[in-house]
Amino acid sequence: MSGLRSALSRAGLRVETDEFVSLVEDASRRLAPVDPRPADYFSADQRKALTAVGLDLSPQRAGERDVRARTVALQAVLRDTALTVAGVAERIGVDTSRVRHRLSDGQLAGWKDRGGWRLPVWQFTDDDVLPGLATVLAAVPEDQPALVVAAFMTRPQAALGDPPVAPRDWLLAGGSPERIASLMSMLGTPA
Repeated sequence: MSGLRSALSRAGLRVETDEFVSLVEDASRRLAPVDPRPADYFSADQRKALTAVGLDLSPQRAGERDVRARTVALQAVLRDTALTVAGVAERIGVDTSRVRHRLSDGQLAGWKDRGGWRLPVWQFTDDDVLPGLATVLAAVPEDQPALVVAAFMTRPQAALGDPPVAPRDWLLAGGSPERIASLMSMLGTPA
């Protein structure tokens, strides 16, 4: 466990190794069954169309690397770094009831977990919410999970320049929230 402790420390994650392992186990249970059969998620017509364009819908083969591992790790990090309502209130200098009100109005993103709300840290600066956040969040498609939204907001996007810029950094630099909202509204839409 010393290797894991060291990796968590280098990543700036303040969590005990046992708790992190528990987060990974929980994330993996939520993600998918142990032996997912991709074909089972599609209708016969969908399977035919997907295989016609070369998609392999066969189950994972023995000895094959589990492609879910990266997603499970990212989900665990997202959950571990998320803030509580009290943590957000302290960070942005408002009452906890105001944070809950912003959550219910869609002005902050979060999910219920561990007996309370968890709010992903990407949406905050050191002492406030990200500029233009309400505009961006209003454009998030309802079917997009927190992990997808977090990945979009924190990874460089080619549509934002050369070199590409992460939407979070774009907003911090004073970029248009409407531009990010436009891109955000397309999450989950085939290109």
